[in-house]
Order: sequence, then C-alpha cells, then structure tokens
Amino acid sequence: MNQTSFSTAFSVDQSPERVFSAINHARGWWSGSFEGETNRLGAEFNYRYRDAHYSRQRVTEFIPAKKIVWHVTDSNLTFVDRKQEWTGTDIIFEISKKGGRTELRFTHAGLVPDFQCFDACSNAWSTLVSRNLQNLIITGEDQPDIFA
Repeated sequence: MNQTSFSTAFSVDQSPERVFSAINHARGWWSGSFEGETNRLGAEFNYRYRDAHYSRQRVTEFIPAKKIVWHVTDSNLTFVDRKQEWTGTDIIFEISKKGGRTELRFTHAGLVPDFQCFDACSNAWSTLVSRNLQNLIITGEDQPDIFA
C-alpha cells in the first residue's frame, strides 16, 4: 500500500505575509463556491464545486506567515465509489524563507495514491496551487475557474 500523501511546492519573490494572505483568500484561487470563513483559527467553511465535490473544513492551525491547516470534517466526491475519501484528511500550507525567496509547500495529508480520486484530485491541486494560487500571490488578482 502506497501511503505517500500528495505534495507540491513553489517559490516566489513575495513576502511570507503576502503568501499567507493569498492562501486565506481561498475564493481568489480555489475554483468553486464557499460558505463560511477561511481566515482564522477554528473557522469552518463548506466548499462545493458543481455537483462533483463537497467538503467541510475546519481551520486547525493558523500561524501567521508560517502555516495553515484545514482539517476535512466531511466530504462527498460524486466521481468515486468511496464518496468520503477526503474526510479526516488535512490540507496543509507551510510557508518558509529559502534563499531570499518565499517557499510554499502544499500537502494534502491523507490524499494517497491508493485513493480512487488520487489522480484527479492531485492533478486539480497541482493546477490550483501551482498556477492559480501562485498567480494570485504574484499579481494580487483573483484567478478564474480553471475547470470552466
């Protein structure tokens, strides 16, 4: 059984504070709709993308300019057999300074290759994080729905 969680990283010239702020503006980079808050410890929000994806997250770590963790408390992925594959997983954003740049390491802890949604979900995360979130950090402009 392969238990390696999905992870990706990139570096930008912007400050850790700007990266942190962009992550917390999830509506600006994560295609879909939100109900609730994403920008404080203990906040809870619902995320939905059309009829394909629903999940509920709770912000369980919130360290300014350093780390954010969203714990998935409920999920329904309509395109896989086990609809709640995301439930109990953690979406982790770690921010650090490296070589004069700011690195963002994104990990979806628990999203592993044994999951039926791994390929589709990791491809979506790659695009959302490495393109939409990175563009939001660099430009400050909300990003379009990448799946439209």
